[in-house]
Amino acid sequence: MKYNLINFKMMKSKLRTVVLFLAVGTMAVLTSCQNDDDIDDLKPEIDITIEDAFPAHCSDTIYFGEPFILKVRFTDNEELGSFSLDIHHNFDHHSHSTEFMECELDPEKNPVNPYTIIEEYDIPEGLEEYVTDFPITIPSSDASGLFDEGDYHFHISLTDKNGWSTQVGIGIKMAHR
Repeated sequence: MKYNLINFKMMKSKLRTVVLFLAVGTMAVLTSCQNDDDIDDLKPEIDITIEDAFPAHCSDTIYFGEPFILKVRFTDNEELGSFSLDIHHNFDHHSHSTEFMECELDPEKNPVNPYTIIEEYDIPEGLEEYVTDFPITIPSSDASGLFDEGDYHFHISLTDKNGWSTQVGIGIKMAHR
């Protein structure tokens, strides 16, 4: 009888250990599943359709040496990070997957002194929405002479604080007055 009592106590102890491990394992699984809702899996958005947006796709000309106001709206579900501008020629009529419609282009030509720039800008911390509203002036020339007029891409890239990014390509003309 004593032998059965000892076996019973040992089995009861082992059963408690198994139940405890199962309970801890179940809690770990349930807790880790709850954190999936906290993961940001949404890209930020660039809105180039707001009132007074500039430049507008296929319809705006930026003049060398004259300031213009960059106006677009950036939004994110959590927090914005930074954006960059990439302006480069489109004399060869190349395209990017970020353009939502084709523009009427000038005839193809070889670049002589095309304007090119890539600049990054920080967005103030803690914002889920930001409307750009600052002047930019594209210089008329560099040491090689006047920049080439014609078709250009105005590429905007937006990155949120979690590293998600999105891009928009805007077809523009650049000219001298």
